Amino acid sequence: MKKIIPVLIAILLILGIGAACFGKTLWEKYSYGKELADLDEYYQLTEEGRLAIILQDEMVEEQAVLKDGAVYFDLAVVQKYLNEGFYVDRNEQKLLYTSAVDTATALFGEKAYTDGAGGGQTEYVICYLEGDALYIAADYVRKFTNYDYIRYDRHLQVYTEWGVRQTMEVERDTQVRTLGGIKSPILRQLEKGEKVELLEQMETWSLVKTSDSVIGYVENKRLGNLSSEVETPVTDYVAPEYTSISMEGKVSLGWHAIWSQGGGSANLGEVLAEGKGMNVIAPTWFSLTDSMGGFRSLAETAYVERAHGSGLQVWGVWDNFNYAADTPGAQVDTFAVLSHSSIRQQLAQSIADTSLQYGLDGVNIDFEGLDEKCGVHYIQFLRELSVLCRKSGLVLSVDNYVPFDFNDYYRLDIQGEILDYVIIMGYDEHWHGSQNPGSVASIKYVSDGLTRTLEEVPAQKVVNALPFYTILWKTKGAEVTDEYITLNNVDGFLERRGMNPQWDETTCQNYLEWESDGTRYQIWIEDVESLSVKLNVMNAQDIGGVAVWRLGYGTPEAWALIQNYVNF
Repeated sequence: MKKIIPVLIAILLILGIGAACFGKTLWEKYSYGKELADLDEYYQLTEEGRLAIILQDEMVEEQAVLKDGAVYFDLAVVQKYLNEGFYVDRNEQKLLYTSAVDTATALFGEKAYTDGAGGGQTEYVICYLEGDALYIAADYVRKFTNYDYIRYDRHLQVYTEWGVRQTMEVERDTQVRTLGGIKSPILRQLEKGEKVELLEQMETWSLVKTSDSVIGYVENKRLGNLSSEVETPVTDYVAPEYTSISMEGKVSLGWHAIWSQGGGSANLGEVLAEGKGMNVIAPTWFSLTDSMGGFRSLAETAYVERAHGSGLQVWGVWDNFNYAADTPGAQVDTFAVLSHSSIRQQLAQSIADTSLQYGLDGVNIDFEGLDEKCGVHYIQFLRELSVLCRKSGLVLSVDNYVPFDFNDYYRLDIQGEILDYVIIMGYDEHWHGSQNPGSVASIKYVSDGLTRTLEEVPAQKVVNALPFYTILWKTKGAEVTDEYITLNNVDGFLERRGMNPQWDETTCQNYLEWESDGTRYQIWIEDVESLSVKLNVMNAQDIGGVAVWRLGYGTPEAWALIQNYVNF
């Protein structure tokens, strides 16, 4: 017996140790972890004075800045998530915001802004430059933006949309954890009776957001009483309305090319007689002459009065290329004009003032050859000009290339909001001097261009411009030259050559080619047949009207088609 007792004791000790180890294993496996999450790490805060941004129900990669007690966003953050209307002039150290009715301006580092109503003072610096980044006060952004924010210790809750949210009540004290698992680090303690917003419910855990916008996971068994709550939107911001001037019925515009003083009146009677069905005439009167916003004017009051007497509106054309092309040594830097606010705004004011001086009904902007760096400045120019035209009762229209990805900086979506008419120059698929023979305006080019435009611009604001010309291409070896042939000269051209073109179903144009003396000639003809197909497409799209380049090139048959289109 004495020999058995030590053995029993040893066995009991072994069993006890095993039970203790087993119990410890069970405890480690099934007990709730008490590790607290590193909140700086969770919110990815690596710099002092930074705040994570919770946009709606998701933390975005960008962060806000806390400076002197005020919250600031990088301009890129504002434009990406809140409001892309803010414009920065680094040349003149200004931040501008142009609405439908006014422009507010704040100088970098200042606590005041100016606008048409006299401006105001703020308790915070409105914006400041740090390196290449411009930071804008969140409260200043709220003056022009339908959004709200709530600041917490390490993060910022931002709302730009409001709807109905699902909430649940916490039934027992518990924790919000970084992941769905009892060992996951704790973000926040939750007390019985608190409400959380349900973001996603899984089998045993739910993704929730607490009342202080902490997003994490809670066990389903700790939650109950699912209900719906209507979120309260911002009530202290009302966006000014972008009102538009619309003509009764479709626009039928003819561009009148004028190259000299008095040149418009000299042949006005002739082009008026040609343009049957035209209700807008657009004389090319104004052209930039320098990089300070100076311009040439060929405008005539008598011309306007005579056009009005014929029942036409007059939209003066302002371009950035005709004077420079006509004047040796002229230096016109459109980027310099548009990127300096004082120059740009003076030009916009001159356009409005001159238009009213001559009794014009509208403004037609034809700024061509702009590159991508000019895009943001061009759109700001159009915003500022739209305010002046809206106040003055002037129709504002802008000429645009057929849209593609490579020219999307012309921002048809913004133009469609702020302008009265967006004119698409539905030609130059292949252009004079391109050394690339092809159609000036095939039906696919026109149709696809309208489709892309209508994705961004309301149909009633879209005007498609037709070419009253074609191009004769001449290819000799590697050399390609070309020759313009106007619509009213096509028949004579074909008669002189005694040739009959064939209809090309792909381009929906009559096509002709031949060879002579080692030169290959090709022509995709614009005529009544091709124009008719284009007008049918435009009619099916129910757009706002038609324009033609240009008066003096047309035929009675072509204008009859346009008249029928306008009156359809």
